[in-house]
Amino acid sequence: MTTIALEDIAGTLRAARLQGQPIDAPTVTWPSLDADAAFEVQKINVRRAVENGDRLVGYKLGNIAKVMQDAFGLDQPDYGHLLASSFAYEGTTLKLSTFIEPFVELEPAFVLKGHLGGRNTTIADVINAIDYALPAIEIIDSRVKNWAIGLPDTLADNGSTGAILLGGTPRRLTDLNLRDTRGVLRFNDREVISGTTGNILGNPIAALAWLVNRLADYDVEFEPGQVILPGSCLQAVPMREAGRWSGTFEGWGTVEFDVAR
Repeated sequence: MTTIALEDIAGTLRAARLQGQPIDAPTVTWPSLDADAAFEVQKINVRRAVENGDRLVGYKLGNIAKVMQDAFGLDQPDYGHLLASSFAYEGTTLKLSTFIEPFVELEPAFVLKGHLGGRNTTIADVINAIDYALPAIEIIDSRVKNWAIGLPDTLADNGSTGAILLGGTPRRLTDLNLRDTRGVLRFNDREVISGTTGNILGNPIAALAWLVNRLADYDVEFEPGQVILPGSCLQAVPMREAGRWSGTFEGWGTVEFDVAR
């Protein structure tokens, strides 16, 4: 695709985010958009955000679990950049009006102490590069009408990122069993859904290794201090009402936030 077309797609998605108005899927308007071109669109908008004072603080993997792919009609994971402006504080109140059609996900988050990058990155490389893990909630939100997305659409839309909340219970990997830690999402103290971290490619560390190797194709590398989200261990739950959300990893910690209209 031409640079002009990529800029047009980026501008359309940027306007949809700012105005809170969804658009038709980019692949409908620009049928030649493929995954590689869509990632270029993503980078255009990240670059524009950084130029306007935002900050790149990490990367995310999405739709890695089978339940997530089935829910959104995808057969491959997506991935995106994490900007500082996307992070909200635990315990604060988020307004539904700032989103289009949001869903809530519970997942671990990793903070790096070492550099990660390049093809053939192994799980051992990933373990050595992680400083600590945190429980996290990601709110995904698509700028595409009715979530009618294919892989290029969600990639162009920065992996459908809405907001991220990090919990306050950091743990070393040696203190966790990420192969089989149960996670529970609750709304107004009622359990909505549960699952285990084993749903994240068998182990979220393996998912992170997958992400490093995939983004190596785009010459993307991860730096110390960055936050990496490996994807949710549960199917995402619609966020439609005012109330309190709580995500807990048993034996680890909880993340909570309120939603208002």
